[in-house]
Amino acid sequence: MSKTKTDENPVEEKLKALYELQIIDSKIDKIKTVRGELPLEVRDLEDLVAGLETRIEKFNTELQSFEDAIVEKRNVIKDAQALIKKYQTQQGKVRNNREYDSITKEIEFQNLEIQLAEKRIKEFKANIVAKKEIAEISEQELVDRKKDLKIKKKELDEIVEETEKEETALNKKSKAAESIIEERLLNAYKRIRSNVMNGLGVVTVERDACGGCFNRIPPQRHLDIKTHKKVIVCEHCGRILVDAEILTGKAVVKA
Repeated sequence: MSKTKTDENPVEEKLKALYELQIIDSKIDKIKTVRGELPLEVRDLEDLVAGLETRIEKFNTELQSFEDAIVEKRNVIKDAQALIKKYQTQQGKVRNNREYDSITKEIEFQNLEIQLAEKRIKEFKANIVAKKEIAEISEQELVDRKKDLKIKKKELDEIVEETEKEETALNKKSKAAESIIEERLLNAYKRIRSNVMNGLGVVTVERDACGGCFNRIPPQRHLDIKTHKKVIVCEHCGRILVDAEILTGKAVVKA
């Protein structure tokens, strides 16, 4: 089609362009239907895999922090034991009971530090065991989801490979068809398409009824559609109505 976009185009030419665009877009819709939910499934699996990887990374960070905390508490125990040994040596050299009691309290305090550190080590070890169990479950789930993702991606790639050439050609035709339709009419068509389940913004009249919602069209309105003199929409569903023979050029001449 060699015409350019212009508001002076006859209504019939506008309707033809719209109907041709609808035919092209419907073919593109059919290709997307063949792919089904695969693109969404792939995207969901990719998000799930990324989430599991983040969770496992967090577990590993927490496990390392527990390991570091255990090392720190072991150093506390080691330091406390060294101080106890030092204080015990000092106990043998005290000159009065007050000094002896003071050193004894220091030894008791260090023993308490050891007990507290040992308690914390047990807690950290218990946390490590619990985290490792959860991490192992997450790691297995990650392996399974990666397998699922690989399968789904392969299925999608195969379908895309089969339809890519046709879809690319149709998308070019769709853009070319859009370029000769005035912006106001094109926007209306796109708005209608986005608001209906089957993506049909332009439909033909079939057995005196709208080809979209199947509501009956009054005879006078049907005659107006056949003459291709103005853009008419279905009063029930809002779709643009065209005569089934519009592409053949067999318009009815109004007397």
